[in-house]
Amino acid sequence: MQETQPPKPKKRIPLSNVAFLLIGTALVGQVLGFLRTKLVNANYPDIGPSSTDAYFSAFIIPDFFFYTLAAGVLGVAFIPVLADRLQKGDRKGMWELCSSLLNLLSIVMGVVAVIILVFADPLMSQLAHKLTAEQHHNAVVIMRLLALNPLLFTISGILTSVQQTLGRFFFFAVAPLFYNLSIIASMYIFPCNQTAHACQTGSIGLKALGIGAFVGGILQLAVVCIGLVGTRFTWRPKIMWRSGDFRTVLRQLPPRAVDQGMDQIQSIVETRLASGLGQGVITAYNNAYVLQTAPTLLIGTAISTAAFPRLAQRLSQGRPDLFRRDFLRIIRFMIWVTIPVVIVSYLCRGYLSRIIFTKGAPLIALIFGFLTVAIFFRTIYTIISRWFYAQKDTKTPLFVSVFTIAINIVLAISLARQSNYGAAGLAMSVSISAMLEVLVLGTIMAIRDRGLVNKVFLGGVGRIISVSGFSLAAGYIAVSFLPLGLFDRGVTLGTKLVMITAVIFATHVLISGLFGLDEARPIFTAIKRLILRPIRGTFTPN
Repeated sequence: MQETQPPKPKKRIPLSNVAFLLIGTALVGQVLGFLRTKLVNANYPDIGPSSTDAYFSAFIIPDFFFYTLAAGVLGVAFIPVLADRLQKGDRKGMWELCSSLLNLLSIVMGVVAVIILVFADPLMSQLAHKLTAEQHHNAVVIMRLLALNPLLFTISGILTSVQQTLGRFFFFAVAPLFYNLSIIASMYIFPCNQTAHACQTGSIGLKALGIGAFVGGILQLAVVCIGLVGTRFTWRPKIMWRSGDFRTVLRQLPPRAVDQGMDQIQSIVETRLASGLGQGVITAYNNAYVLQTAPTLLIGTAISTAAFPRLAQRLSQGRPDLFRRDFLRIIRFMIWVTIPVVIVSYLCRGYLSRIIFTKGAPLIALIFGFLTVAIFFRTIYTIISRWFYAQKDTKTPLFVSVFTIAINIVLAISLARQSNYGAAGLAMSVSISAMLEVLVLGTIMAIRDRGLVNKVFLGGVGRIISVSGFSLAAGYIAVSFLPLGLFDRGVTLGTKLVMITAVIFATHVLISGLFGLDEARPIFTAIKRLILRPIRGTFTPN
């Protein structure tokens, strides 16, 4: 009788492939997000009754509730517990845990939706107190259209956490693209037809963007649900209050909620301060913030999201040595790739601000220049924080975050006064607090694992910094030869930006190779294979 062979375990997708998938889709997402902001700027005025200040203000309160009550527990607190269940082969337990969290947070977010619908008017009055009557009305309507989005995003987040734990990243990566596409489409379905500082009579104006965001939330959830096909996910209409794992997740929720909530309080304070600095400042600051967050999401969030399930799995397997090795490789790579991005961002701040705001954007360029420091530290924070989360420690990042955000708020109130630095002061405070947060967390991390920051790691980082000096010099020379002209637009502007970026990155990679950095080695290996690979069909002597 023939023996039945046990089923072969499914091979997991290599971490590098996952990272490339997330970086690729993040790149498309950032391009769409950039395009969305650019089209908002182009189709709606930044001052006057239909000012985009109302649009940017309307998202603050819904985002506050989502990030405070739900986003904090998803992924960093939820995935490690799911990974433990998966490691034990307990799929049923995974579905019970997922259903319990889904049911609980859905009830909470349903209550949040009612609060936003009922209290949108007074909430907006406190948030952006300097908006005109029509701007305030537009902001309130958009906020109410966004009332259900925290619920939709929460459900999407829970379901994608399950998919990530199972090694599925595709639908998690592509779902947010539909959100941006929906907002972009809304501008063409309900055009503004801008005249002077207002939309043409008869058009629904800025409210179209709220409709697009609401529909986008539904589309994003629909795509995420498609990703559940084949997972045998089973929803159960109950909450397993007695489950030890569920209680573990709930214990992680308060510190993460406070941590994320502090970030959102910071956004509320910044929006209120920007509102008091004059019309258009909220729009300018949000445009600069979009430029700053793009590389952080593209590099930091994409790579750390791809790496986090693997890091959590290393600890679940009882292999702290592999956890340390993988972590150091990832953080070194992120430092290596982020530094040239910061150089490009700072030297080309005027080029980038004009691309996102075609009508001329000296204020955006000024704010963004000070935010470029935050690009580096916030990108590195994404992986350092996951060092703690993988060990199910959410309290340490919380305490550090509360400390640094408190400093940020105090600095913002002081520096953003008209008598000091105005809108630029907001950016200064963000960069200072981002730097402090990474330095404090990094110090705590090094104390807990004294073998983590070794001579090899420090030597590699030192060489990366040395390489960056050459990249900065090359970028400065490139900008001198290709300066930003007063009338540079479209192809001319884009060509200059691409050429300067190419010079900086080419210098960075070339000098990295000469310095023997491991991060550059795969690039040179790929180039060597491409050049030396024989072409099929060529003549071969007998």
